[in-house]
Amino acid sequence: MRRKGDLPTRTCVTCGRPFAWRRKWQKVWDEVKYCSDRCRAARPRPTVRP
Repeated sequence: MRRKGDLPTRTCVTCGRPFAWRRKWQKVWDEVKYCSDRCRAARPRPTVRP
C-alpha cells in the first residue's frame, strides 16, 4: 500500500492545479490530462475559421 503523498502527480491542463494518480486511471495514466470532468468540458477548443 502506498501513501497518498507517494503517488505520482500531474498538473491539469485547464486549471493548472496538481492532481494525484487514481486507481481508475491506472491503465490510462499516460493519457490523463485533466483533473475532473468539469475541466475536461471547459478545455480550450480550437477556433474554426470559415
